[in-house]
Amino acid sequence: MKVLVVDDEVRNAELTALALGDAGHDSAFVNGGAAALRRLEAERFDAVVTDLRMAPPDGLSVLDEARRRWPETDVILMTAYASMETARDALKRGAQDYVSKEGDFHGELIAILERLQRGRALKSENVRLESTVESLRQGLAQVVGDSAATRAALELARKVAATDSTVLLSGESGTGKDLFARAIHFSSRRAAGPWVKVNCGALPEALLESELFGHERGAFTGAVRQKAGRFEDADRGTIFLDEIGELPMPLQVKLLQVIEEKTFTRVGGNQPLTVDARIIAATNRDLDGMVRGRQFREDLLFRLNVFPIRLPALRDRPGDIPRLVEHILRRHGSSEGQITEAALRAIERHPFPGNVRELEHALERALILAGSERIAIEHLPFSSGPAALSSVSSWVPVIPAEGLSLETLERELIVQALERTRGNKSQAARLLGLTRRTLYSRMERHGLRKPGEGDEVGDEAKDD
Repeated sequence: MKVLVVDDEVRNAELTALALGDAGHDSAFVNGGAAALRRLEAERFDAVVTDLRMAPPDGLSVLDEARRRWPETDVILMTAYASMETARDALKRGAQDYVSKEGDFHGELIAILERLQRGRALKSENVRLESTVESLRQGLAQVVGDSAATRAALELARKVAATDSTVLLSGESGTGKDLFARAIHFSSRRAAGPWVKVNCGALPEALLESELFGHERGAFTGAVRQKAGRFEDADRGTIFLDEIGELPMPLQVKLLQVIEEKTFTRVGGNQPLTVDARIIAATNRDLDGMVRGRQFREDLLFRLNVFPIRLPALRDRPGDIPRLVEHILRRHGSSEGQITEAALRAIERHPFPGNVRELEHALERALILAGSERIAIEHLPFSSGPAALSSVSSWVPVIPAEGLSLETLERELIVQALERTRGNKSQAARLLGLTRRTLYSRMERHGLRKPGEGDEVGDEAKDD
C-alpha cells in the first residue's frame, strides 16, 4: 500500500515510515498536519497514519479533511496518550483503526495495514465480479435493433451462446462483430472466465505467432523471458480472433492444430500445452473466395465455420436507425430530443458504408459541433453530400440486369416503412407519400393486413 505517515515529531514519522517500508509498503512521511494536507492534495495515498496530538491541524482535523476530500484513503490514528474515549470518537468520525504509541507499536500498525490491504483486494474482486455479473445479465440485450435482419442474427447468437461451438462472424466493417462476439461470451457459461481479443491484422507474422502462442526464453532476439500467449490467457474463457482473414498461412496450420487437438507449442519450445478456450472468429473478407485463391486453408475454414452468423449492413436494417441514434445519443449523455427531425431523416437516407461505427462517429462529431443546440443537418459530416440533398421522392432504385418484381419491391418498402416507424401507420404512410387509406389497401394486397381489420378512427387514435 502507498502510506503517508504524519507526526510533528519528524524523527518518529521517519522511523515509522522506515518500518512500514521494510514491511513492503510504499511509505513517505511529513512533519505535521498542514504538510500532510498539502501532500494529499498533490499525491494519492491508500492510507494515512497520523499522530493524534499535533499543533493544529491535529490528527482529528486531518481525519475529517481526508474523509471529506479523499474518501478512498484509509486513516489510522496513533497517539502516546491512550484514551478509549478519543478512540471511539475517532472511529465514529471515520478512522479505520487506532493504535497506541507504546512500546513496539509498529508490528500492530503493520498488521492493521495488511488487513486493510486484504479488504481492498476483496473489494476490487467484488467489483470485478459484479461487472461480470452485469455483463452476463445484459449479454445479447446490449445489441440494439428490431429489424428482421437484426432479430435473425440475434436469434442465432442466442442459440449458439449456450454451447461451446466455434462461431464465425462475418459482415462489413463496422457492423458490430466485436459487440456480437462479446455478447455471445457474456451470455455463455464461460462468462466468468477470461475474454481475450486478438486482432490478426494488427501485427506482423513473427510477432503475431508469439502473441497467440507465447514464446520460450531465448526463442528469438529480445526474448529475455518466457511469455504466455493469448491462447493460454483465454483458458476456460473465450478467445476472439478478429480479422481472421489476415492470418498468415503458416499460422493457419498452427491454429488448425489448436482447434482440432486443443494443443500447441510456444515459439522456441517443444512441450505441448493444452488449453480450453472457445474460439469466436470474425472477418469482413470473402473467405470462400480466399480459399479459391489459395490464400486461406479450406480445412481451417471448415473448422471455423461450424456456426456462421452473417451480420447485416446498416443499409439493410434501416428500421433500426432511429433506435441506434437514440442509443448512441443517450450513451453520450444526450437525449433523443437533441436531434432535429430533418437531421434524423438525413441520417436515415445516408447509405453508411462504414455502418454503425460510421453512424456513431458522425453523431459524436455532430454533438460537438452543435454544442448546446439540437443536432441539425449542417452538423452532419455528410450534410453537403448527395444523400443529404436527395429526397425520398427523387430516389429511384437501379434495375438489375436480371430484372425485378415491382410487387416484391413495393411490399418490401411498406415493411421497411412500418419497421422504421415501429408500426405507426400514419407515419409509415407519410414516409411512402401515401394516404393512410391507400397504405391500408396496399397492405391488404400484400397480405400485411386483413381486409377490414381495425377502423379508420380507431387506427388513427392508436397511431397518434
